Amino acid sequence: MELHINGVKRTVWSASDTSLLQVLRDELDLTGSKYGCGEGQCGACTVLLDGVAVRSCRVPVKGVQNKQITTIEGLEKNGQLHPVQEAFLKVDVFQCGYCAPGMIMSAVGLLQHNANPTEEQIIGAMNGNICRCGTYPRIVRAIQEAAKA
Repeated sequence: MELHINGVKRTVWSASDTSLLQVLRDELDLTGSKYGCGEGQCGACTVLLDGVAVRSCRVPVKGVQNKQITTIEGLEKNGQLHPVQEAFLKVDVFQCGYCAPGMIMSAVGLLQHNANPTEEQIIGAMNGNICRCGTYPRIVRAIQEAAKA
């Protein structure tokens, strides 16, 4: 089947019930999306599907054939990081970094649909993205910073 990933058409050979996360990581070597819980609860595997943040571990690949898939690898353009990536670096969000791709993708999805979210809207949109290091206040600040960009 053919998928549209990060602006490029890619042919994949996985079974149709294989999770999008497995296809991204195992078949296409796009390992930025992380395997966390496998149940859609931690957010580590978040990608954008037609601009909406989804948990790729819970999405069968058969359901994404005609959709635009954006992974963390697709945010950078011509050597320039996405404003959310820049803000996460500026605010020094990262500790272990395992949650970072999912957090960034959820934040990008939020800002694509709400360019100036309130703190409460940010918290609501990021609910379900787990950071074991507890950097939530910095994550909120980074998203607020990115919204200004």
